[in-house]
Amino acid sequence: MELENALETFHSMKVRSIMPRPETLPVVERDAEIINVLKLLRTRHHVWVVENRETMRLFGVIRYLDVIDVLLPPKSYKFKLGTTSRTMKSLLGGATRAEDMAEKNPLTIEQDATVLDALMKMRKYRVQVLAVVEDGRLVGEVSLRILIDELLRLLRVGGAQWKQ
Repeated sequence: MELENALETFHSMKVRSIMPRPETLPVVERDAEIINVLKLLRTRHHVWVVENRETMRLFGVIRYLDVIDVLLPPKSYKFKLGTTSRTMKSLLGGATRAEDMAEKNPLTIEQDATVLDALMKMRKYRVQVLAVVEDGRLVGEVSLRILIDELLRLLRVGGAQWKQ
């Protein structure tokens, strides 16, 4: 399999075929205490926030870098239009639950979308992970790391050579 064929196969793959099992995702309920979110973020780059684990209705996402807003004191923010919401994400600004620090309405993609669709959306919005949803429920995720792993697997299995 040549590199071009491997990439064509890769781009046409469905997200459902490469996403991890839902039970392996970093998930907290929206009323989870921030300390539990921070514990997850020690080993993960993001945490999905859901209404509850029964419905898995997606509420938001907390990314590793969002923790900076939580740790800073409110006075470190300049009060300008549009920045006050970040102040409220601070522990000293009143944030106590996952929902307080979550970015609501995270970027999503459907299970039947292709890897190419996922890559295009990631590039357009400059994100590294997308929630895979079905009827508003979190059923998986696709990340740049997962995509890289899958491409490398395809290249190994197919014997494609990377020519520079």
